[in-house]
Amino acid sequence: MTLPDAPLSPAGTDRTFQVDLRGLVDLLSHHLYSSPRVYLRELLQNAVDALTARHRLEPTAPEDAFGIRLYADGSVVRVEDDGVGLTEADVHTFLATIGRSSKRAERIAEQRGDFIGQFGIGLLSCFLVADEIHVLSRSAATPDAPAVEWRGRGDGSYTVRTLPASARSRPGTTVTLTPRADAGEWTRPAQVHTLARHFGSLLRHPVTFDDGTGGPGAPVNPQSAPWARTYPTPGARSRALAAYGADVFEFTPLDTIELDLPAVGLKGIACVLPEAVPAGRRHGHRVHVKGMLLSEQAEEILPEWAFFVRCVVDAESLRPTASRESLYEDDTLAAVRDALADRLRAWIARAAASDPDLLARFLQAHHLAVKSLAVHDDEILRMLLPWLPFETTDGHCTLDEFARTHRTVLVTSSVEEFRQVAAIASAAGLGVVNGGYTYDRALVHRLPEIRPAVSVADLDPATLTAHLDPVDRETELAAAAYLARARDALAVFDCDVALRTFQPASAPALLVDSREARHERTRSQLAREQEGGLWGDILGALRQEAPRAQLILNQLNPLVRTAVAIDEPELARTSAEALYGQAALLSRRPLRPAESSLINRSFLDLLAHALRKDS
Repeated sequence: MTLPDAPLSPAGTDRTFQVDLRGLVDLLSHHLYSSPRVYLRELLQNAVDALTARHRLEPTAPEDAFGIRLYADGSVVRVEDDGVGLTEADVHTFLATIGRSSKRAERIAEQRGDFIGQFGIGLLSCFLVADEIHVLSRSAATPDAPAVEWRGRGDGSYTVRTLPASARSRPGTTVTLTPRADAGEWTRPAQVHTLARHFGSLLRHPVTFDDGTGGPGAPVNPQSAPWARTYPTPGARSRALAAYGADVFEFTPLDTIELDLPAVGLKGIACVLPEAVPAGRRHGHRVHVKGMLLSEQAEEILPEWAFFVRCVVDAESLRPTASRESLYEDDTLAAVRDALADRLRAWIARAAASDPDLLARFLQAHHLAVKSLAVHDDEILRMLLPWLPFETTDGHCTLDEFARTHRTVLVTSSVEEFRQVAAIASAAGLGVVNGGYTYDRALVHRLPEIRPAVSVADLDPATLTAHLDPVDRETELAAAAYLARARDALAVFDCDVALRTFQPASAPALLVDSREARHERTRSQLAREQEGGLWGDILGALRQEAPRAQLILNQLNPLVRTAVAIDEPELARTSAEALYGQAALLSRRPLRPAESSLINRSFLDLLAHALRKDS
């Protein structure tokens, strides 16, 4: 079906978008900005950018010649700067047109990287806390220009008028807000001071705050960033950086790593967490751009594996998003992320080479993070694999220690497999590493790259059973009837039964059964149940001989010696089921419903037999 053409405007008439300012402010407050508190950050940012432009005009002026002054007494909030200021034409161009920014004007477009803001909507954030914005400005670029006043209101209207130069005695801009009643949480004097320190503590221009009580203005940023200061000794510098990290993140760092990337003007520190964090949990990092706090939760500044540090950095060339609360993902950020990752690797290498005590404390807390890095980083693998702790049949130890005792290292594919065999393998002199934890199996298999004299293989059930001693022929024949009944009782679990001798003698039985074998038996059983249908044909085509589990009874155990001598058929079956159930429990793997039922039934049957015998 073809729809009729829509009528066209005569001669392609140009039209202008209409903007509902109230709707736009609602959009900003609910979807762009995380909180109304950002209004003060935006005002500070505009003031800093104005000061940057002023220094362009007067490059010989001292850095602290121009500053920012904040005032809040509960009835008004005022931000005054000594920046470049605005002419009347600038006001009409930049304050009355949503989305246009003086920082994006053609005359300075090629130098926009010197400015924090680039989106031209920051002033609108003031409507989150006030219904009217009053701006009084005088241009430093045009010395004889009059002062100009702009009043913008939340309904979208504004007025502009020029005033005598005496209305503002020197160049710069003053923005005044009269807060709404519902905005008191963000505009009280103490809160304004707190927000100013929060966002502007690392600003390079002097910022002061006046609460209207008549006292001198309090400095918001009394000191430069700690990494920008000079210290009498390297130890004093290290202690100062650690103290700063502890103040910012509220933990005492295990160590601090200085970060310095001159190509993008980035400086800062990475604080090594003193305790382990859950795998995959990423901490946010504190990122400043040109001194202004951008985000406290910037995860994207470091790679995922670096969850053992928290960073605070100040950068010149990173781009903020429109909300200025996170970083724009571009090639520059990717390069910064890679470069910071190299700094972390270099710190690990230095610790490994020159500070074994620090390395040991670091690995004790963050071995999982290092393992995740070593899987993909050959340099870290070579340096640290011998030092990383693993769960083994010799207890928790490093692979270096383990390899001194075991030239052949066996590794399990799961935690439950390791728990099944650990005690018996240890008694048999086998060296087995638990490969069931994240990264461990892959790392153990790479051990020969570091220690060529060591061989690594996956643990095969046949390897373990080969180290269990067979019983003599006479004992085997005497137990044959019991073993036959036991195999019949456990056939439902596809489990064979054998009699061996092994240490420790306290272990009555060993259940050798891998997860892969159980899955294969389950699949084969499903194929048998579906015989005759299409699904049965598909599974039947994939069917192979399912590997069986094996219950190995320990002839050295007194309980087993008593059991294999049982003549009564039902009691023999029950004892075999009980031995299977105990071995399954000791393996610590999840029990199937049939196994849980078997354990309960065999216990009750043995209890009933004991009671009948006593009566």
